[in-house]
Amino acid sequence: MLLFRVRTLVMQWSLLQRFNVAAAAITLLGTLIIGWWVGREIKTSILNESAAATALYLDSFITPNLQQLGQSDTLSPEHTAMLESLLNKTDLGQQIVTIKVWDKNMTILYSNHSSLVGKTFPAEDLVEAWNGRVVANINDLAEDEYKEERKLYKRLLEIYVPIRQTGTHRIIAVAEFYQTSDTIEAEIAQTQRKSWLAIGSGMGIVYLALSLFFQWTRSQIRQREIALRNQVAQLKELIAQNDELDLRIRRARANTTTLNERLLLRISAELNRHATQKLNASLTLLHDFVEVSRACPLANQNNPCNENLPIIQSSLETAVKEIVSIASGLGLPQLNEMSLREVFADAVLAHEQRTGTRVTFHANELPEDAALPVKITAYRIVQEGLNNAYRHARGLGQEVKVTFEAERLQIEVSDRGPGFDTTLPLHKRERLGLAGMRERVESLGGSFLIESRRQEGTKITAVLPLALLTEEKIANA
Repeated sequence: MLLFRVRTLVMQWSLLQRFNVAAAAITLLGTLIIGWWVGREIKTSILNESAAATALYLDSFITPNLQQLGQSDTLSPEHTAMLESLLNKTDLGQQIVTIKVWDKNMTILYSNHSSLVGKTFPAEDLVEAWNGRVVANINDLAEDEYKEERKLYKRLLEIYVPIRQTGTHRIIAVAEFYQTSDTIEAEIAQTQRKSWLAIGSGMGIVYLALSLFFQWTRSQIRQREIALRNQVAQLKELIAQNDELDLRIRRARANTTTLNERLLLRISAELNRHATQKLNASLTLLHDFVEVSRACPLANQNNPCNENLPIIQSSLETAVKEIVSIASGLGLPQLNEMSLREVFADAVLAHEQRTGTRVTFHANELPEDAALPVKITAYRIVQEGLNNAYRHARGLGQEVKVTFEAERLQIEVSDRGPGFDTTLPLHKRERLGLAGMRERVESLGGSFLIESRRQEGTKITAVLPLALLTEEKIANA
């Protein structure tokens, strides 16, 4: 629970506050660790220096009186008396509280406290001294060995000095000295305080420098972040403008497709209403005139009697049929009322009725409705594709396949005709037809592909996005 509250509180802080707290904690921890390590090293260094100086000083007094231990395991009364004389009558004795001489068996051979002679006390520092090292430390006198010293002192400086046989490196004994530790402890404490002050000041400066650097960096990052946000905002605005322009263009293209179809429908209606009516009326009059003129040869056998009139009549009938066919091709059925499947089925059926050929039609599950530009484009793709198949492949293997997937409508119109080389230039009429289909598809954001091989047939593939536009968007454009 407490950890959760602390975490909640920390999460409410700013990034600068988190950094300052974390940096302060790390700096404090680092200061404590470094200070502890430096203090320990200072203490060890001072003790070692003191021990080395004491050992050098004592060596000139003690070592000559202990050379007997090189040949004997005990000290003679004579050498013992000389040691006591040195401790009692010289300045050395005033500096030393206790002296002990140890043999290899950890037994005290001599001490100024006679009660300790002959006793054995194991000690790690003693082992190190027998290995040739001068060892020094502050002893708190807690063991039984220091019973006499505890009566007068709380702590003493303890120094172990290896005694070597003169002229050799052989250690024949270890001398242990105890001195008052007040002076050296004061020196250690003073040096440690100076080191703590230096370390604390240094780490404080480091913390302050890090904090200032972090604030400066954060300020720079914030400025760049603001600049980046402005750039992103400008970029989003440009993207939105581009999307709006693209939508307008696509609406315009869709409107153009719709308007073109309306124009074609109007032209088709006008052709059927006026030109075809007039041509039919002319054909009726011409038919009557032909009937009347048939009696002409009976009255005058040498008069050709307008023998070209049947030819004119036939030409006019052919022209009427072609105009009707053209007018029918220009106009589209009412696609608004048809479902998407009905649009494809109507285009296929119209081609079959006009050409008398068979078309295979396949379609998967198609959506019920689509935008009018999509319906118009789909109808024209099928119409033009089948017209090309009938014209160039004589209707052989005509097939229309429609699939719907991922909001995209794929239309394939294929045949098994002679095919053509897509790398060669096309006939002008063919080029206009294919270009018109491609332009219709690409104007709605789709893709158009022609695949053909010699003697293998041709396939036209158009992909239209169904979610392109709705009727409302076109009406509001």
